[in-house]
Amino acid sequence: MTSDPRRPRRNSGVRLPAWALLLLLALGLLVLGLSSVWLFRTVRGLAATTDGIGVPVFDDAATAQPGQSAPIVVQGTPITDSGSVAPEAIPDWTGTQRVNILLLGVDLRCEEEGPTHSDTIIVATIDPLSQSMAMLSLPRDLWVEIPNYGVNRINQAYFWGQADEYPGGGPQLAAETVEAFLGIPIDYYVAVDFQAVIDFVDLMGGVVIEVPERIDDQSYPDNCYGYDPFTIEAGQQRLDGVTALKYARTRATFGGDVDRAGRQQQVINAVRQQATQLDNLPQLLFSAPQLWQSYQSHVTTNLSFDEALQLANLVRSMPGENIRNVVLDYSYVYNDTTFDGQQVLVPVREKIRVLRDEVFAPPVVPTPAIEALPTAITVEDARVAIFNGTPTFGLASETQTYLLSQNVNVTEIGNADSATYTTTQIIDYGSHPGTVQYLIRLMNIPPLNVSTGSNPAGDFDVLVILGSDWQIP
Repeated sequence: MTSDPRRPRRNSGVRLPAWALLLLLALGLLVLGLSSVWLFRTVRGLAATTDGIGVPVFDDAATAQPGQSAPIVVQGTPITDSGSVAPEAIPDWTGTQRVNILLLGVDLRCEEEGPTHSDTIIVATIDPLSQSMAMLSLPRDLWVEIPNYGVNRINQAYFWGQADEYPGGGPQLAAETVEAFLGIPIDYYVAVDFQAVIDFVDLMGGVVIEVPERIDDQSYPDNCYGYDPFTIEAGQQRLDGVTALKYARTRATFGGDVDRAGRQQQVINAVRQQATQLDNLPQLLFSAPQLWQSYQSHVTTNLSFDEALQLANLVRSMPGENIRNVVLDYSYVYNDTTFDGQQVLVPVREKIRVLRDEVFAPPVVPTPAIEALPTAITVEDARVAIFNGTPTFGLASETQTYLLSQNVNVTEIGNADSATYTTTQIIDYGSHPGTVQYLIRLMNIPPLNVSTGSNPAGDFDVLVILGSDWQIP
């Protein structure tokens, strides 16, 4: 019995250079959705209490193509009094499971058309329970297995997905490649281009950055295979969209890519702080039509309208210390040359596996939550099945006896599709977070061995597949 991995909804993408720029765009996208959709939902409420002031009217009846959000039609004059807009009007993200988002940046220059490569590949993981978020950057030259295509650079997945009209296109094949490499589910994807950064920073009035040293980059690339020299002085400065983009992309300092990653984190923090300050929210609110237009033109995602808004609200409320940025640097990869002369980065899988478990592990469950788990499983009343994935005879029956003594409602036992499972798996066919957490604690199951599925092969809600690592206490 295997799980049904969550797959991104299919769509097509656009393309952006500079891998770590998406660290900025990830938060920018979420706040972008926040401001535009928030305006859509709250202005109509303001209309009831505002007399004599023109109010933007949003046509939410417009029909969108599958996988795309409905366009917003703005009529009338934007309101000038923002005092009635309250943060509590924004809906909350109600899910409790970790959300993994693949961030793709593709480098479309000189208005090129046709398949391109993804120069930016980042997995953003958001944990609603711990109010934390991490971003793991994967280098574009990483040498990995691309499903159905063989071993190649990881950025080739997007190209082949577009060129071969793979079901779901480049984003889908890229998502499947990352899933296979890291062993985690990808729930959503986001693809962006340069203009999204420029528009968003400009519409929010720029960002304030403390520039630690003077930068003089005479070889900074323009968007058409030429050069656009970039210089910035040290000290605190307010950067517009174009300058913020250059500051995040340049590598013309002693530390090269390492320094650049630090600057990108700087810009991310500046964007988030600027966008979430209460005195700046009205400015973003009244820029929502322009933000939404930029969103539709330069950002492609399979996040729905409501999902983007709710995740924006979730990220907005996170403490800065709960946001972590991680890069697969030379501690996790090494240079090598393929038989046909390609310079690639070979992953050190043992070290990457340890990092993956650290970045994507669930938070420690607080003591009150632990004490509440028995109550939670009673309320959920989930039917649990135990399938033996080992050659040990009677292990499922003995496990059933043990779990029943721990008040777990085991209703079915049997054999898995194979007797070669090395680690124990949990598949949740629905939403039973209390039961899953209780089983994790009782059976010491690795967090990355928990997944969700649909259409269980029996009358049960949660399936446990026993691996050779399981021993009854």
